[in-house]
Amino acid sequence: MSLRLVILDPMPEAGLARFSLYVPEGFTLATSRSRSAEDQLAAIADADFAITGDVPVTADMIRAGAAARLKAVQKWGVGYDNIDLEAARQRGVRVMRTTGSNAVAVAETALGLILSLGRNIVSGHVGLHEGRWLKGALGGTSRQLTGKTVGLIGLGYIGKQLARFLRGFSCTVLYYKRTPLSPVEERELGVRYAPLDEVIATSDIISLHCALSKETEGLIDKTAIERMKEGAFVVNTARGGLVVEDDLAEAVRSGRLGGAAVDVYSVEPIGPDHPFLEVDRMIVTPHIGAMSADAYAGNVERMLHNILCVAEGREPPELDVLV
Repeated sequence: MSLRLVILDPMPEAGLARFSLYVPEGFTLATSRSRSAEDQLAAIADADFAITGDVPVTADMIRAGAAARLKAVQKWGVGYDNIDLEAARQRGVRVMRTTGSNAVAVAETALGLILSLGRNIVSGHVGLHEGRWLKGALGGTSRQLTGKTVGLIGLGYIGKQLARFLRGFSCTVLYYKRTPLSPVEERELGVRYAPLDEVIATSDIISLHCALSKETEGLIDKTAIERMKEGAFVVNTARGGLVVEDDLAEAVRSGRLGGAAVDVYSVEPIGPDHPFLEVDRMIVTPHIGAMSADAYAGNVERMLHNILCVAEGREPPELDVLV
């Protein structure tokens, strides 16, 4: 009997065909009809294995799947705040991710957003499309990255990769995480640990790279912004819930912050009335940080290896196991 593998994020036929090239024998591949709760429940109820990117995997979905034959949920990527791990643990459903798989892609995205903000690249591009030559107008707000103080909140695989990139710009790189690195690793990366308050208060650019949890939800709010340097930049390629979005939008709109660049949102996809869309000096992208055609095959093969381990009764790589 074949094992049913379901991709919960609705995928067009072309995407399924591409993915199917890597699926091992003994599996059939399907995707959810839509993101609606009803279609998601129906999809996972028939699955032996489920893959999710952005779609939440709720306790109800896990119960529905586990009541039939669900063996494991594989995260397409790294962040797992959209999966109910406790429900999976209670039902004996394995949960896995691909730790570190998107580090280079997301770090490059963060660096690109930092440079785009500082050099007014997006504003200049839009201006030309609108028939405006903004060379003089944008000069007064353009900034170099070289020599700036960059604060990294969170320093996992992605934050470390961004730190490596920033060494080429002679930046002072501060970081905050719950467990500081060893002095040897700090020297290798060219970073210095600082308390969170110091990172927030002294950085010209703050880039978020921490997980979303009860402790970090709403970390960047009005109070935190008031402690930042006048004209600082905020970049978020981690999780939308780390930021109180109305507070960030207002800080950029008022000029308290010099700009912000955001790839992730508290609710995705965002609607046309989202506050970020109404603010100049904000760059917004549709959660593309981890996307890379160069890394597609390797990431898919790694996910399928984890799934195949569970299917064959073997233990997946410890680094990738959440439950």
